[in-house]
Amino acid sequence: MTEQTLITDGQLVAEIQKRRTFAIISHPDAGKTTLTEKLLLYGNAIHLAGSVRARKNQRAATSDWMKMEQERGISITSTVLQFPYQGHIINLLDTPGHQDFSEDTYRTLTAADCAVMVLDAAKGVEEQTVKLFEVCRRRGIPVFTFINKMDRPALDALALLDEVETVLGMQPVPMNWPVGDGDTFLGVYDRLTEEVHLFDRTAHNQTISPEYITGLDDGRIEATLSSHQFEDLHTNIALLDEMATFDFDTFRRGEQTMVYFGSALTNFGVQLFLDDFIKYAPAPNTYPSDAGPIDPYQPEFTGFIFKIQANMDPRHRDSVAFLRVCSGRFERNTQVKHPRTGKMLKLSRTYTFFADDREVVDEAFAGDIIGLPGNREFNIGDTISAGAAFNFAPIPRFPAEHFARLVNLDVSKQKQFQKGIAQLETEGAMQILYEVDGARRDPILAVVGMLQFEVVQARLEEEYGVKTKLEPLPHRLCRWVEGPEESLEKLPWRYGMMKTRDYDGRVVALCNSPHELNYYQEKYPELTFRSIA
Repeated sequence: MTEQTLITDGQLVAEIQKRRTFAIISHPDAGKTTLTEKLLLYGNAIHLAGSVRARKNQRAATSDWMKMEQERGISITSTVLQFPYQGHIINLLDTPGHQDFSEDTYRTLTAADCAVMVLDAAKGVEEQTVKLFEVCRRRGIPVFTFINKMDRPALDALALLDEVETVLGMQPVPMNWPVGDGDTFLGVYDRLTEEVHLFDRTAHNQTISPEYITGLDDGRIEATLSSHQFEDLHTNIALLDEMATFDFDTFRRGEQTMVYFGSALTNFGVQLFLDDFIKYAPAPNTYPSDAGPIDPYQPEFTGFIFKIQANMDPRHRDSVAFLRVCSGRFERNTQVKHPRTGKMLKLSRTYTFFADDREVVDEAFAGDIIGLPGNREFNIGDTISAGAAFNFAPIPRFPAEHFARLVNLDVSKQKQFQKGIAQLETEGAMQILYEVDGARRDPILAVVGMLQFEVVQARLEEEYGVKTKLEPLPHRLCRWVEGPEESLEKLPWRYGMMKTRDYDGRVVALCNSPHELNYYQEKYPELTFRSIA
């Protein structure tokens, strides 16, 4: 009898119900990575919170492991962080906030059961937040809202709630209320317990803040707030009871969002949020597939690849495929089906991750994220199954908006150049196209955001020792084109529109403007111009 058969249905259910898998999303600079650090701090996963800015004399943010991220203090790639908290296993997916890397965030959200949306209290709902929220809405996943930076001058709290409702179309339900803001921010009022949690700041905000649980009549509150602030605090708290009350089913449908006020930088309100998150965040749910919804509690292991990251360990130049376990129990060394290739694979090298640190994992359950290094069989979106072969719903690839020829400056390193661009393309952050019938053989780098150009060049030099230059192209959008070959040949490929092929050999048209694209869509109705592959 194998160890696999010793796992009872009850044990399987218990393990899966422990899992909480979520992504953190925000507009750039709202404090997403800082909140990630503090959740790790309060989860005892780290002892000192890192510096988001990662100056030379400060620690780098734990979730930002790439050299370029540490130098610039921004998140470029999604990071997987797993840690236990209060009898649960948390799988935290820290996503890039910068819009140039939004496609990585879109893919990562496919592996999450819910999301935490971080808002800047001084700016409210910003452009990139709206775009990311729409992905959550399409996926139907519930969203928690953490209104951050209350330690700085902030917009009126009621106005922030109104903006969430009017811009995002979700009913906000404040679970706590800020006591002051900016220099007078003392803590939060917990609506459920009707208690006030006051905090003291710590040196460099790197350790857990001392907390004092008290009442609204605490003299420290009246002594710190202005008379106007003190009066507004009591008035607003009285108004909260007249606002919408929290309904778990409405929240799970994405129609309500639980709202928390706090300051990730100073640690105020972080643990209150984390405790509620464990209580209300959903356990793993079903996933759509061409064989019907896949129940997480079915015994057969299934999962899909949502992310591939090259060179997490530069010493080994390995490529890690990140797999979301969707059902059952995964066991190391198990044989699995790979429907795209029709092969049987033995998964013997399996890891859990904490940023770039890895640890061998012998088993995982629905909701967990595991890494599969070194296996070049995988593409983003691939399904893996220990039972019958099927395919999970595909992960969309979005059209690029910026294009440039990528020229290798050292022909003696052509092998490294080809290996580098091939491996980086598997990550999905950029696409490599090749001009059809053109005189130039240099690959065309196609990206969603301009900063991705810089990332690719920096990584090619840092990780593969290859220096490159970019030659920008005038095209501004692309479409995958399908239809009769004779109609494809009639398109004006030599007069502005460029004919290219992608990695899979599909025809990709590069256009100069939406107007040009619309014209040819109308002129050649027998052709399909796909915006998402």
